[in-house]
Amino acid sequence: MPDDSRTTRVPEQPALTPLDTGRAHHARVYDYWLGGKDNYVADRAAAEAVIAAVPTIPRMARENRAFLGRAVRHLVTGLGVRQFLDIGSGLPTAANVHEVAQDADPTARVVYVDNDPIVLAHSRALMTSTPTGRTAFVAGDALDPQAILDDPEVFATLDRHEPIALMLVSMLLYFTDAQVDTIIGTLVDALPPGSYLTISHPTADFAPAAAGQAVAAARHAGLTYHPRTHDQVAALFTGLHLVEPGVVPMLSWRPPPGPVDPRSVFYYVGMARKP
Repeated sequence: MPDDSRTTRVPEQPALTPLDTGRAHHARVYDYWLGGKDNYVADRAAAEAVIAAVPTIPRMARENRAFLGRAVRHLVTGLGVRQFLDIGSGLPTAANVHEVAQDADPTARVVYVDNDPIVLAHSRALMTSTPTGRTAFVAGDALDPQAILDDPEVFATLDRHEPIALMLVSMLLYFTDAQVDTIIGTLVDALPPGSYLTISHPTADFAPAAAGQAVAAARHAGLTYHPRTHDQVAALFTGLHLVEPGVVPMLSWRPPPGPVDPRSVFYYVGMARKP
């Protein structure tokens, strides 16, 4: 069982990527697209280079946050999940996972994981919790998923015997196929039955030329992006049971009312249950 203490903690000596403000970091580039201010010259330059290739990328970042909120709320209210492991959580912004989850169920528990020291600097603000729930921040790198699981804070916060929602939202694009297989395989294997995996992932399927330019711009800034096709994203859920409507364009996944062009946001998303 998890520790019932309601206090939230930050590791005193986290294994973070050293802060280098002269190089772009994907969390801070994403922060810039969302209109945040926790970014540096290199991050802004990289973000603007990608915007030059795909001018609607800030809107896509906002839609990704909106999808995250829809997914969390459905997991809590529709599927009865009250525990979340959010990998590559990024800088705190509006409607963070714990805020959405605890609005639906005040007892919800959330562990955030990131390797950016700027995220750590803001984590105390991020980790506010309802009195009956809990949030925690773990300094960790998705490239070493076992180290994340071995951090004592993870299962001091989450009950390993109850379903956990693993959130891999707009973060797998930074890794090769082999790395993604290791990340998903290691983390999903550690989850109890009845847990869920949620993924959002950029694709080049809808606009190959623009996506190619964005990848090149990001690479020039030292960031590696790997857009994936529908079939490649669907394969990430192998062995799991997809939740309706399956792997679909982001704007087709339980969207709010109103007309929408699903192909205007270059993302696939999906959610699946571990049997």
